Amino acid sequence: MSTASLQRPALRTLRDLPGPRPWPLVGNVFQVSLHRMHQNLADWADEHGPFFRVQLGGFKILVVTDAELIGQLLRDRPDTFRRPSRMQAIMREMGIPDGVFMAEGETWSRQRRMVMASFAPQQVRAYFPSLLRVAHRLKQRWQRAAREQQQGAPGLDLQAELMRFTVDAIAGLAFGTEVDTLGSDDDVIQRHLDKIFPAIWRRAHAVFPYWQHVRLPADRALDDSMRVVNAAIRRFIDEGRVRLQDPSRRASPPNLLEAMIVAADEPDSGMTDEDVAGNVFTMLLAGEDTTATSLSWMLDLLWRHPTALARARAEVDRELGELGDWEAEDLGRLTWLEACIHESMRLKPVGPFNVVEALKDTVVGDVAIRARTPVLLLMRHDTLRDDIFPQAASFMPERWFTEHTELAPANAKRVSMPFGSGPRICPGRFLALLEIKLAAAMILKHFDLVGIDTPDGLPPQEHMALTMVPVGLRLRLRERVSAREGFDAA
Repeated sequence: MSTASLQRPALRTLRDLPGPRPWPLVGNVFQVSLHRMHQNLADWADEHGPFFRVQLGGFKILVVTDAELIGQLLRDRPDTFRRPSRMQAIMREMGIPDGVFMAEGETWSRQRRMVMASFAPQQVRAYFPSLLRVAHRLKQRWQRAAREQQQGAPGLDLQAELMRFTVDAIAGLAFGTEVDTLGSDDDVIQRHLDKIFPAIWRRAHAVFPYWQHVRLPADRALDDSMRVVNAAIRRFIDEGRVRLQDPSRRASPPNLLEAMIVAADEPDSGMTDEDVAGNVFTMLLAGEDTTATSLSWMLDLLWRHPTALARARAEVDRELGELGDWEAEDLGRLTWLEACIHESMRLKPVGPFNVVEALKDTVVGDVAIRARTPVLLLMRHDTLRDDIFPQAASFMPERWFTEHTELAPANAKRVSMPFGSGPRICPGRFLALLEIKLAAAMILKHFDLVGIDTPDGLPPQEHMALTMVPVGLRLRLRERVSAREGFDAA
């Protein structure tokens, strides 16, 4: 035996790892709360270290907390790891066709090229006039709400309000369809979409697939929601095909949906209407929930940190004129607001953990795992470590400026990965950041935040339902007298 062989560290297996003691048959499934699973996992990481095992039902899972290794595993997709096959099966069973989020193999590669081009930074900037119209509708809606609150109306449901904004934005940009949930009380699509994310989460973690045998009222309501959303998607596609009868439009599709239809119509494209529908569904789900949730968390953090809020407002007043005159390049000057976005995503990522599945026998760190083993990546572990981010629990946007290197590592954006990493990084990240910055700037420019309240007066609870959402935020606001108006009045 060679010296190299003698010095090579022995590999461990899942069986060798520490972890919470499992119960017979069900493992650790009854030791976690479905809606606090991310916090349960974080507590176990503190106890058992950077590699540990859990068993949820029949699944034995490797949990990893080290950000550098997590980044490597995400970069190893799609060759060594994939998204969980169980999640894909559940979404297909619900009637959600594969989009770029869940597709694998050649199907994913084909769809990714098209979707990434549609969400490239220069293309996203071209969407800005449409985004600006949606921001204007949000402003008008909240002006009415502010006047009603002066007459005693309750605060707004912040998460629901921001979801209206993101539904309208993604529908217009991705599908060329005006869905004006902000201008009316007609929130049909949003109301049905809101049932789908939680259902995916519940079914993915169910010990037994009861819905395959017994249909409860919630399952029947989900079926109804799926029918409504799928009908809307079919309508989007049909309307897109009608618009594409214009040869000039077909030559230069102005939105994601029409680009996908043109790509699917190419000879030997391998794309079908099901591929198109899957990506429409993906963009509706992801574009509505994650962006609105990130914006909700940031506004709450700013409200709880008045100095940071005042600096953000001063920057908006200094850099931006009237809303109708804004351009995408203007928002690029809002460096403090952008730092607030990065800091809120570090503290409150919508995805505090991610799950991948091994496509073949492989090694993670010093742990040998078999093909199909799930690997759970605790994305929010190292971002909350004081030895990596000093005063890690504090909201300190200044840590994202280069002159404050003592507050964050040089590779901070490789430790905090709210959009993932590697080949399957979120293709809509530039659009999401632009939406968040635009909505936040509009709010700061035109409204005073009178209060962002929770039922118990404490910081909002984190509720896990595929994404991590704040619970019970109610917004009280009033119309702001701008610096210009105040000068004129004087």
